[in-house]
Amino acid sequence: MKITDRIPTEHEEQRELVCWFRRKWPDVRIFAIPNGGYRSRATAGRMKAEGVLSGVPDLFVPAWGLWIEMKRTKGGSLSAEQKDWIEYLESENYYCIVGKGAEDAKTKIKEF
Repeated sequence: MKITDRIPTEHEEQRELVCWFRRKWPDVRIFAIPNGGYRSRATAGRMKAEGVLSGVPDLFVPAWGLWIEMKRTKGGSLSAEQKDWIEYLESENYYCIVGKGAEDAKTKIKEF
């Protein structure tokens, strides 16, 4: 596989989206939900005790009531917990998008 064929990680896609969003709408706040990634058992236990729950979407834009779940352009799929959270949030009148990469998420945000 050539380096140009490498599929960006979810982290890279999310980082690109957040940078773009903050440039485009500097007065609108967007923030990440720290519910993914590797952690030690002790850290995971502390975060769970503090209220971190699996499946919560990756990003939130409070002013717009918009939740964003990021996935890689290829290979990423929603877990059962993520599907459940999206269904719950939409039932509470929030808007949720799933971005298959930064470009897909940008398009969906602009359409929103």
